Amino acid sequence: MTSVSTRYRELLDTGELRPDEDQERAAAVLDRVAAELSRKPKRNLLARLAGRRPEPVRGVYLWGGVGRGKSMLMDLAFAAVEEPRKRRVHFHEFMLEVHERLRVERLKEEGDPIPSLAEAIAAEARLLAFDEMVINNSADAMILSRLFSHLLAEGVTVIATSNRPPRDLYLGGLNRELFIPFIELVEREMDVVALNGPTDFRLHRLGGMPTWYVPNGPAATAALSDAFFRLTDFSVEDRAKVPSGDIPVPGGRTLHVPKSLKGVAVFSFKRLCGEARGAADYLAVARRYHSVILVGIPVMGPENRNEAARFVTLVDELYEHKVKLLAAADAEPQGLYPAGDGAFEFQRTVSRLVEMQSQDYLAAGHGEEG
Repeated sequence: MTSVSTRYRELLDTGELRPDEDQERAAAVLDRVAAELSRKPKRNLLARLAGRRPEPVRGVYLWGGVGRGKSMLMDLAFAAVEEPRKRRVHFHEFMLEVHERLRVERLKEEGDPIPSLAEAIAAEARLLAFDEMVINNSADAMILSRLFSHLLAEGVTVIATSNRPPRDLYLGGLNRELFIPFIELVEREMDVVALNGPTDFRLHRLGGMPTWYVPNGPAATAALSDAFFRLTDFSVEDRAKVPSGDIPVPGGRTLHVPKSLKGVAVFSFKRLCGEARGAADYLAVARRYHSVILVGIPVMGPENRNEAARFVTLVDELYEHKVKLLAAADAEPQGLYPAGDGAFEFQRTVSRLVEMQSQDYLAAGHGEEG
């Protein structure tokens, strides 16, 4: 097994990363988790006879500002764990799945559905790795404490990343006092590790590159392709191997993402706004990805008002969730809908698109609704 710290030092040696004391400390903590999970769990005879699961390996909660290396370190830890029953999933996607599975369990009318759901999840994964834990609604908040208590009792280990420390989760939320037990559970049962080094590595990778390119064409496409590879640390030589993905949309549908890697999605305007889509699709994108690359944005007017309306909804969701938007268009934001019925209403979107290019916006944490 290649340890997290060893792989981290290799990235430092090749110049892919800069030295960061917080990252080094986090790598050492993750080494412990990876090593313990990679060992075959041991139980004494009495525990086996009683059918009890082994004690879970203590998990880790990594938190810090945007671009501080949380997901990168989780990548290294996940790869280092030699345990076949492991799963990495975006936190929002996991919670959508949890709500659906709870709905199915409740239809059985067999009492409290959470213990049986936790048992089923534990049978599927000994390690759960969550990207971007953020709580924005009371439904998730009310479930989490009980579900995670049962998951830990079932022997599941959790590694999670978040932009916020545990005490700031669901801050100001409805009935937040009912969420406090989950915060206490995280602080008690997981190692909480802060990553607040001086460098925003995501912005550093962009190297001050623009986020809006005019006009559409080969030059803009090449620049955005470069940005994609910088944001994802994916080799340019492997461009033909960039994976696609499918993300769940409320209502039982899925949305195909042509290029999906490490929290970055690539779409064409035609696919995302030219087809019949609604707010649920754009909300799923905004919650799942920290950065979206959109190509082929045309100049719009009354003749393609439907596409313009979808684009407005898309920008609203990306803006509210602080998603970075990198785009190629036939005009600057101010010229996207220059005249005609609907031009006045489009000005709010213009204002948001301009703000989304600012350094303050680009430095904001993904998932924190504005």
